[in-house]
Amino acid sequence: MIRTTIIAAALAAFMLTTTACNTVEGVGEDIQSVGRAGKRAID
Repeated sequence: MIRTTIIAAALAAFMLTTTACNTVEGVGEDIQSVGRAGKRAID
């Protein structure tokens, strides 16, 4: 249950950040940021 909530929150954050990006580089940084946050939450 908690893992599902964390994944849903990460996906929501990902969607919000990708709509706010103006460059491909910015999208890449956002994806890395979400990946790091998800990894910290799971570990």
